[in-house]
Amino acid sequence: MTNRILLALGAVLLGTTALAAAELTVATQNMSSFVDPGRDHSNVGSQNYVNAFDPLIEKDYSQAGAVFSPGLATEWEQTSPTTMEVTLREGVLFHDGTEMTAEDVVFSFHRIIDELTPEYKSIKTQFFTNFEKVEALDTYRVRFTTINPEPLFETLLNAQQGYIVPKAYIMGLTGDAETAEIADFEAFALAPVGTGPYRITRFQPGENLVYERFADYYGDEAPLERFEMRRISEMATRLTALANGEVDIITNVPPDQLATIENNPNLKVEGAVTPLFHVVIYNAMHPKLEDKRIRQALSLAIDRDLLNQALWLGEAVVPSTHTYPQYGELYMPELETFTYNPERARELLAEAGYDGTPIRFDTDAVYYTNGLLAAQAIKEMWAAVGVEMDLNVTNSWGEPSALESRNWSNPMYFADPAGSYGTMWAPGGARIGNTWQPNEAYVEMWERFRYSTDVETRKAAYAEIMEYVADEMPVLPLYQPYESYGLRQSVEWKPLPGHIPYVLDFRAGSIALAD
Repeated sequence: MTNRILLALGAVLLGTTALAAAELTVATQNMSSFVDPGRDHSNVGSQNYVNAFDPLIEKDYSQAGAVFSPGLATEWEQTSPTTMEVTLREGVLFHDGTEMTAEDVVFSFHRIIDELTPEYKSIKTQFFTNFEKVEALDTYRVRFTTINPEPLFETLLNAQQGYIVPKAYIMGLTGDAETAEIADFEAFALAPVGTGPYRITRFQPGENLVYERFADYYGDEAPLERFEMRRISEMATRLTALANGEVDIITNVPPDQLATIENNPNLKVEGAVTPLFHVVIYNAMHPKLEDKRIRQALSLAIDRDLLNQALWLGEAVVPSTHTYPQYGELYMPELETFTYNPERARELLAEAGYDGTPIRFDTDAVYYTNGLLAAQAIKEMWAAVGVEMDLNVTNSWGEPSALESRNWSNPMYFADPAGSYGTMWAPGGARIGNTWQPNEAYVEMWERFRYSTDVETRKAAYAEIMEYVADEMPVLPLYQPYESYGLRQSVEWKPLPGHIPYVLDFRAGSIALAD
């Protein structure tokens, strides 16, 4: 199998030209162990895909709102509340030289809809649970059919998890070329092929990714001949590599290191508020936290504005509820779901009969920027209302049943509450049944929100959901972090507000290198 994977990746390299000056090296804090847009929904993975793969429907990433445009599809029409018909762009080539057709689109979605691997089953639950089938009408036309009315067709056909991959290439990687096997998808994740402006020419899992310009890309030519994403986990080492000219961009720069970069005339800082919440989650199914008054008290004890000032120099955004500006008409900052009230926290702890038993809080030392510092500050805030935190610094989260509380993140995977709050906390979401089990009324609220095609109905239902969350308190969003990047002065690049978190977009119009 290994030889076939190497041969497949080698085929992608055919026609690679000599490297020109337009090259770039990015030092990232983390690096994925696989590359497959349809099975990935991680913060680390999101940096990998936009340059090598394409969605059916594109959008203007320079703005937060959803302004859709043709991608691999040139036209689309929602012919009923449950049906979308799409016309594909002709002549689009995958990086292995084969043409993209309707069969590839059907395959890309049905590997997820049909749950061909456990990872695809998870993606279906969080993204495409409403999709019933995808059919090829002819070589360049596809019909999508959903179970319930679908208000998010365009949004979902723009999502990373719906990027199109090559059917024949994947099925030919291992075993029977006429059958899609788990081994095929595992092989693809090590030798990925897409339709994007760059092709992946080397992948060392957990270490580095190399991209080179794809000369046969259907759209605007890639501005770089070649770029590499290289894992350098230690911040000090990334900073030294940037200062020495070994790399051109570094990711995940904490606020206390910004001055070091800004004081170097060869370097600069770019950054943006990220469409992602750092959150605290509580295991409502654990005996220590099954009384919702204790969960409410722990949240009321946390001064999120103080965390923002101390850790992010006031540049992060502290939310009143679980909402983002990218939601457009469904952006609802007027909701007051999460507040700071230490006096009420003490009252609730007394009412619940809290006996002083320590509550464990798990955190990784480096995975989240400022994650450990936030946990240490929260420990002091809990202590101020009479709760002892057992701070557990670990890189292994253990069994869900043993979890008491921990930091986590809720990224915006697509621009709708279903694409952030919903992926974690909707019925069937990642946390449901692991740390929280809402009631049947909640399920009804969610379905009314998720499948209504009327904006006002969706807003009213989401307000009810947030009221329920305020009472149940399974999660507390702390803030949207302000994520900073260090750059060489010769690099013109910045994160774009229309992307999901941590995307490194080096497509035409997104990056330029000074002569």
